[in-house]
Amino acid sequence: MVKPLMEQKPSIIHRSTPEMSVVIITPDRFDTIRRTIAHLRAQSVRDQLEVVIVAPSAEELEADDLELAPFHAVQVVEVGHLGSVGEANAAGVRRARAPVVAFVEEHSYPHPGWAEALIRKHRQPWAAIGPVVSNANEDSLVAWADFVIAYGPWMDPSRAGVRDFLPGHNSSYKVVLLLEYGPELDGMLESETTLHSSLRQKGHQLYLEPGARISHLNYENLSVWIRAQYLSGRAFAADRSEHWPSTHRLLYAVGGPLIPLVRLRRILSQMREARRPLPPSATVLPALVLGLAVSAVGEMIGYCWGAGDAVQRRWDLEFHRVRHLKAEPQPSKPGV
Repeated sequence: MVKPLMEQKPSIIHRSTPEMSVVIITPDRFDTIRRTIAHLRAQSVRDQLEVVIVAPSAEELEADDLELAPFHAVQVVEVGHLGSVGEANAAGVRRARAPVVAFVEEHSYPHPGWAEALIRKHRQPWAAIGPVVSNANEDSLVAWADFVIAYGPWMDPSRAGVRDFLPGHNSSYKVVLLLEYGPELDGMLESETTLHSSLRQKGHQLYLEPGARISHLNYENLSVWIRAQYLSGRAFAADRSEHWPSTHRLLYAVGGPLIPLVRLRRILSQMREARRPLPPSATVLPALVLGLAVSAVGEMIGYCWGAGDAVQRRWDLEFHRVRHLKAEPQPSKPGV
């Protein structure tokens, strides 16, 4: 049995300053993030990466020394009770030792050149750099609907260039810019479109880098996905409109029924322009319409009554997605 890596608090192993810190959250143990860690270990520049694991407890994490040893540095940030992706990621940012921080989810799998491409591109003055994204479970129509709604603008392949928004919870940033937000960073990392808008307003630019590629595991269970769409819509609207006057929020709530139509038109255009095989629009259309409609309902409620407990409830659905798959996931292939 491998002795736990982390025995002291704060838990840290390091040799010098890393090029990039990678923040990953686990709501419980190391096993939950093991597959993603394997993909990080397959990175061409793994010896330049600091892995920042945000977890309730370093002692209960049961991290594996051998699996974490190849990285430049490893750090465990203990946060006790977890209930918000934004808060957990912000805690990781505040402890990161590299000038650049990248977020990965426990259901996202970076391809081998991902880290090298991000590090190289961050030597230029981009505030944030995002990867292109592919669907890790292509056999499910629900997963395809989930994927194109969440990641349609950045699906692999996509052209490099300046973008207004980047993939949420899976992009990279210059740490100094994130720390400028102070306590507001927690909320901005919950729904990163708010952060991206703020960065652009400050005169910064966001960049999509096709050399950085990830695969994302999406929901397959329809009922779970519908709940996630509603909760995400409500949390997004509440965060977006937090400082709006009540009349502005009411206007957006009244216009809520138009949201699915606008988003559907954009998504169908993205599917037609995709340079890779995708399900026919007509095949995935019912799931798309349903998901967009439910998300719009969540947005309307969020504009009127705030987030409620949507952030906490969404947290419960965010992790352990393999439990909701129709079949056992294929063995991890970090070299793909």
